[in-house]
Amino acid sequence: MAGISPISATHFLFLSFLLSSAIAFAIGDDEHSFARTVDRKVLGLRKEKLSHFRLYWHDVLSGKNPTSIRIVPPVSNTSRTGFGLVQMIDNPLTATPDPKSKLWGRAQGLYASASQDKFGLLMAMNFAFVSGKYNGSSITIFGRNPFMEKVREMPVIGGSGLFRFARGYAEAKTRKIDFYTGDAVVEYNIYVLHY
Repeated sequence: MAGISPISATHFLFLSFLLSSAIAFAIGDDEHSFARTVDRKVLGLRKEKLSHFRLYWHDVLSGKNPTSIRIVPPVSNTSRTGFGLVQMIDNPLTATPDPKSKLWGRAQGLYASASQDKFGLLMAMNFAFVSGKYNGSSITIFGRNPFMEKVREMPVIGGSGLFRFARGYAEAKTRKIDFYTGDAVVEYNIYVLHY
C-alpha cells in the first residue's frame, strides 16, 4: 500500500470491517425475520389449567339423517377389517348416553380403517362446542383408535378459542353398539391442559 498513510490504511480496514459486519448482520437478520419470540402475556395467556370433559359421541349410520357417512369404501370386500374405509362425521356430543340429552357440541372430522390385520381406526376430529362457556371453541383429537378394546387413548393435539395451545389425551369407551346398523354411543373422557 505504497503512498497510503498508516492512518488511512487503518481507517480503510476499520470501515471495511464495519461494512462487512453490517452486511453480515443484515443477512443474518433477514434469514430469521420470519420468526420471533413473543411474550405470552401479549396473547392473553395466563396460568395453564387442567380440565376434564365427559361427553357422549353418537355415531349414527342409519336412518334418514345419518351423522356418519361413508365417503370411501373399503379396499376390497374380503378385508376383515374394512381396510381403506373412510367415514365423514358430524356426530352430536351430548351430556349423557341419551341422544336427546343436552347437546354440548359436535364431533366433526373423519375416521378411517387404517389396519389390514387388526381393527383400528385413524381418528381426525374436532370437538366443536356449541353451548356453554366453551361455545365457539374446539378441541382437536388425532390418533389411533383400536375400537374393539375396552378403553382407547388418543392424543389431544390442539384446539381453538379457549383451547389455543391445548394438549392432553382422550379416553374412549364404547357404551352401546348396534352391530346391524353400525350405530354407536361412545363415552369420551378428555383431559386437556389449556390457558
